[in-house]
This record gives sequence, C-alpha cells and structure tokens, in this order.
Amino acid sequence: MSKDISTELMSVCKRRGYIWPSFELYGGVAGMFDYGPLGTSMRNNILEAWRNIYKVREGFIEIDSETINPEDVFKASGHVEQFSDYMVNCTECQLPFRADHLVGNFCENPDTMSPAELEKAFRDFNIKCPECGGELGKIEDFNLMFKTTIGPGSSRIGYLRPETAQGIFVNFQNLYRYNREKLPLGVIQTGRGYRNEISPRQGMIRMREFNMMEVELFVNPEDKSWPRFSEVQNGELTLLPNDTDKTVTMTVAEAVDKGVIANPVLAYFVYTTKQLLERVGIDTEKLRFRQHLKDEMAHYAADCWDAEVLLSYGWTEITGIADRGCWDLSRHSEFSGADLSHFEMFDEPKEMTFKKVVANHKKLGPAFKEKAKDIASALESETEDNIFDNKITLNINGERIVLTDEYFEVREVTEKVNGKRVIPHVIEPSYGLDRIFYSVLEHSYFNDEKRGYSIMKLVPGIAPIKVGIFPLMDKDGLDVLAKKIFADVHSSETPAYYDDSGTIGKRYARMDEVGTPWCVTVDYDSLKGPNKGTVTIRERDTGDQKRIPADDVAGVIRQLINGKEFSTL
Repeated sequence: MSKDISTELMSVCKRRGYIWPSFELYGGVAGMFDYGPLGTSMRNNILEAWRNIYKVREGFIEIDSETINPEDVFKASGHVEQFSDYMVNCTECQLPFRADHLVGNFCENPDTMSPAELEKAFRDFNIKCPECGGELGKIEDFNLMFKTTIGPGSSRIGYLRPETAQGIFVNFQNLYRYNREKLPLGVIQTGRGYRNEISPRQGMIRMREFNMMEVELFVNPEDKSWPRFSEVQNGELTLLPNDTDKTVTMTVAEAVDKGVIANPVLAYFVYTTKQLLERVGIDTEKLRFRQHLKDEMAHYAADCWDAEVLLSYGWTEITGIADRGCWDLSRHSEFSGADLSHFEMFDEPKEMTFKKVVANHKKLGPAFKEKAKDIASALESETEDNIFDNKITLNINGERIVLTDEYFEVREVTEKVNGKRVIPHVIEPSYGLDRIFYSVLEHSYFNDEKRGYSIMKLVPGIAPIKVGIFPLMDKDGLDVLAKKIFADVHSSETPAYYDDSGTIGKRYARMDEVGTPWCVTVDYDSLKGPNKGTVTIRERDTGDQKRIPADDVAGVIRQLINGKEFSTL
C-alpha cells in the first residue's frame, strides 16, 4: 500500500467518523488524534478481543492504576535517566527532528547509533533539513516524558506515565497477596500513555498520547514452562532472528527446541500475539516477529521480539514481547526498600548452604534507638539479592531507610529450610492499541474497481456496525417492518444502523466503506407475494444476496458473527 493510499484511508476515516485530528478547530497538534463514534467502537472491540484472550482464556487479573506517577517510580524504572531520543534542530528554520529518523534511508538500525555516528552520517550522506534544506545543528538528548508537579506550589516532581507497566510493578505486593502468594501471576492493564515525541510525522503510528494494552506475567525464574504450551506447539510463526536478514517459518516447538526463542513461556505468548492479531483482522501474510538485535536489546532482557506488520510506512512494530528478567522488581525493591520477592515452598525441608544477612546490633542500637529492633528484624529477612552498592534499602512503617554495610554483614550459613525467596521474572507482551487499530484499517482497506468505491473488509467481530437495516422506500409499510427488524437486531453485542435515505446502491456503498459486514433490505416482496415475510440479506465482500425470514434476521446475524458461512444460509 502506497503512502497515497494511506492518505486516502485517513480521509475516509475522518469523513466517516473513525478518526479526527485533535484540536483541528485551533490548527491541530501533531501526533494527537481523537476517536470518532465508529473509531471508538472499533477500538473497544479490539480491546475486548484482547481481554477475551488474557482475562478469560488465560485467567489473568486486571487493574487500573494512576497515569501521573511520582519521580521516584521513574528513577527506579530508569526512565528519568534513559527514556530519551536524539534530537537535532535545523539551524535555519529551527524545526526539531529525530536524528535517527533522518538517516533511516541510508543506514541500517539507526536507532542503535551514537550521536557521533549520527553526525557522521549527516556529513557522509549530505543530509539536510527535510523542510527547508538548511544545515542541521548539534545532536541533543531529549527525554520523552511529560513533566509536572504534584499539588499546588509543590516541589514534588511527577511525570505522565510513558507506559502502564510501572503501575503493575509498584502494586506487586498487593497483587501477590491477592493471588494467595502464588506464581505464575498474570496481570493486565489498559490505558493511556504519554510520550513527548520530537517530530511525530507518521499519523497514528507515532502519537504523543496513546492507548496501550499491557500484560505483566510474573514467573518463577527456575520454572519457565507453561501448562498450555502443548496447545500451540504446532502453530507456525514467521520469525526474523537477530543473526540473519531473512525470515524463517517454523513451529513454536521448533523455535524453542532450536533456541531461537529463549523459553516456552515467551514462545507461547509470541504465538498468542499472532492469534490476537489474526483475530482482529491483521493480514498474517504481512506479519512477522523480529528479534531485537543484540545491541538493541535492553541490558536486562533475556530475549525480546517485536510483532511487525507491513504498512504503507514499511515494516512497523505494533507489539513487543519481552523476557525482562528480574529487572523491574529488583529496581523497585532497591529504591523503595520493599520486599518484592516470592517465597518458593519446598515439598519437604532441605538442608541448604546460602548467604544470609545478619544485623549488627551494636551499631544499630545507638544509631536508631527505638527503631533498631524493627530494622534488625527487617534486615534479617532480606536476601543478598537486595544489596546494591553495599547498601540495603528498607521500608520501616512507611519510612525509607538506607543502611550501609557497617550495619550488617553477609554470612554463609547451612540450615534446614522450608523454602527460599526468589525475585520473580517478568514476561511482558505489550500491545500498542492505536497502532493495531490503524494496521487493521490499512489491511482491511481495498479499492473495488468494479463497484467504483472503497471497501473496508473488517472482520465481523471488530466491525463497529454489524448490520445495516434498510427499507427499500420510506413508505407503504416497508419502514414499519424495517424498524421492527432494527429493534429486534440492535444491541450492544450486535450494533445495527438504520438508513432510509438515498438509493439502495448508495446505502450499500456507505455501509461497505465503513466496514459493515451485512445489510438487510425490506422490499415490496417482503409484504406480499410468494416471498412475503422474507427480506434480502447482502454480504459485503462478495455482494452476494439471499432471502431469509424477517423473523430470523437477529438469529442469522448472531450466527454469522459467530462464524457461520454466508453461503450456507
């Protein structure tokens, strides 16, 4: 699909109520869009398809956390120091640009290049400002988070969240207790994220305020099996491993056995992602899973794969599936002093040699007085994993206390124990809802030369309108029967649209363009003659028509939504 077609698609979306540029009345703001009535419905349908997999099928629990977070959260997560892109300004028109985007047509993997490498590429390829042709300035580091303060006149810094994941991590203790202190623990969250993009110029692919659907699965690091792996092991994946420039097709089981994907849990959710994307209407011929390059992968990640789809913009990431190790909980434990570990109970006590934190009571007493007892107790429940730079951070009755190693020592002991504490590892499938939404539209959009207009071939479960109901004429009792059928069909599960204006051909065209799978027409034969009591139902993609009993329309539409073939009616 060319970029011209992409422009045409966005024009249709604006005209038909899918997507509108935000604040257009005041000139608009780059990278911001509003969902219209049809867009809101379709987005919600995609969201429910995701929930149906993760909340219903997998049994994960859902939370909803705050969008504004205090700075401490993002210091722990690394966003304050590391969540940035390289920016360059034109020395003449002063417009800002993402430096790596400017070299994208000349260099491979520009997002892994250093400022010096990017500036060299500007010189080598004579890259100028794409707007005015002016010289580019010096590259700067630009943090992408929106910064604010919490409370009037407050000095407490906060940020709009750039992802929903941190709300899950900081609630781990609550979620762990809710799950009766068992692993695995799957948690989902959807909501808005915010990134102050430097120069968003790819429509809905790069937005400053966006919708995410994130999954955080906490697992025992010593047990990365998955009970339902056998259900997907024969499913095929198109993979682009980081040691080749060509895609390979293999089963999920082969990917794990050959070490292409790090472990069965990660592989299971890579395939789960394929199932979801196919279900909502992504063309699987234009879908691949690309493994992060070694210099692209986060230092804490054991493995990471992006679901990429082929769009008018090229191959575009719409989902990331990562094995994040214990990074997240370890960091929040370090910065907050909270115990974010899991106690793994053994089947029977074991004699083990391990390193134990022992409090130095002689130092604690004089330094902390009445708090010393609580601090000593908390210290000796810590593990060596919670020592960072020879310090332990504790949370004592809401107070954060950092202890240097003068207040404790680590001894090797041999004891009979009932279990051990481990920091859970995290498997994270993170879905960009807006990108999936736009990708479904592109993959569904076709120009039908025979009909002379465009068609949106949305899958029925995602289509915002399931059926159009038309009287051939708005008189002679045709409208009465059509309105009765509309009342029978229309519901939150089966949204219908009543239309009595214009010719039948124009009404079909309107419904085809917005992706409505079926249309029902009440004609004069519906009221008299051998076809009395029947109506015409038409399929969008083929244009085929059949007559069915008027009283059966609601049931027939439900059957079609659930997968019944139109040809079998």
